[in-house]
Amino acid sequence: MRIGDRGEVLAVCVVHADLEVPGRVGRTAIDKRPVAGRVAVRALGLDGDHVCDTEHHGGVHQAVYAYAEEDARRWGAELGRELPAGWFGENLRIVGLPVSDAVIGARWEIGDTLLEVSAPRVPCATFQFRSGEQQWVKRFTLRSDTGAYLRVLTEGTIGAGDPVTVVHVPEHGITVRELFTGADLDSLAILLTDEPTISDDVRMQIERHMRRQPNAARAAARRDDTAEPSFGAQP
Repeated sequence: MRIGDRGEVLAVCVVHADLEVPGRVGRTAIDKRPVAGRVAVRALGLDGDHVCDTEHHGGVHQAVYAYAEEDARRWGAELGRELPAGWFGENLRIVGLPVSDAVIGARWEIGDTLLEVSAPRVPCATFQFRSGEQQWVKRFTLRSDTGAYLRVLTEGTIGAGDPVTVVHVPEHGITVRELFTGADLDSLAILLTDEPTISDDVRMQIERHMRRQPNAARAAARRDDTAEPSFGAQP
């Protein structure tokens, strides 16, 4: 994804109704559906939307969730059914941009808003229940078409048909998908040092990847220890 790339908002979705999930989850606001007209976008999300599980979801770093129409179509073909806008619990269904391969910290202009890519979506028991599919969390994880959470830098309104324009892409180039899979710990170490916008949750996600791959983490640490210092760096 490069500066100037463009997609389009196919639908803007907010909560239709809270659902009751069996077990410890309780109520969920994952049932999101398209709404007509323009929707106000604020620091904590879209007007008319809300989060039930505020311990694990929501907040400024998960204010808006976007999912790609292309990824939804691939899943629909595999599952043998249509997956309409909102099925993934997304606020924005977007066509024309590889949302799961957006760079962390990239900025998108949509309508009069400015949004920043902040994190991948991590599937959970609520998503499993919503899907009605066997081993859905495992399958979603293996595919790694996660979609992207966005933080709101400039509040405004968004409506279906709005262009999505990439206006900034950080030089580190590390994508939502790469953060989710944790396949390259060297890249994630760069993200920790070179991307000031990452949240505490993202830092913890990177730390979990490193704990799961201790040998690679130690090797990365050794490379850091033996690297020549950068001239002009502050102590």
